[in-house]
Amino acid sequence: MNTNRRKFITTTAALAAGTIAASAMSSSDHQKEEFPIVHHVFFWLKNPGSTEDRDKLVAGVKTLSKIETIKKLRVGVVASTEKRDVVDNSWAVSELMFFSDLAGQATYQTHPIHLEFIKNCSHLWEKVIVYDAIDV
Repeated sequence: MNTNRRKFITTTAALAAGTIAASAMSSSDHQKEEFPIVHHVFFWLKNPGSTEDRDKLVAGVKTLSKIETIKKLRVGVVASTEKRDVVDNSWAVSELMFFSDLAGQATYQTHPIHLEFIKNCSHLWEKVIVYDAIDV
């Protein structure tokens, strides 16, 4: 009786672990195929100590989510992580966008909402750096 119970628990645990691993792999593969274009932008504020300016910029970036070709948008501020030589925490706000294709990213660049964002928020930043990538 004890042996059967152990076999059942072991089998159940193995199946659960396999299901979780398969689910994690298939969801990451799905995202890779679905949104392979990544657009990551870093902003440095003219007034780096101003939380008001930072919050205005964050709010402005979030308006970009209305652009239909942006499939996912993440907005971030510098995290209080461990200081290391390889970590650049000199920026203030970042946006991370995912697109289905290069045409969608090109549409975003000239979209009226994006142009309005630049018009309304460019006075807040001193420097912008963009990294565009495609999943491989």
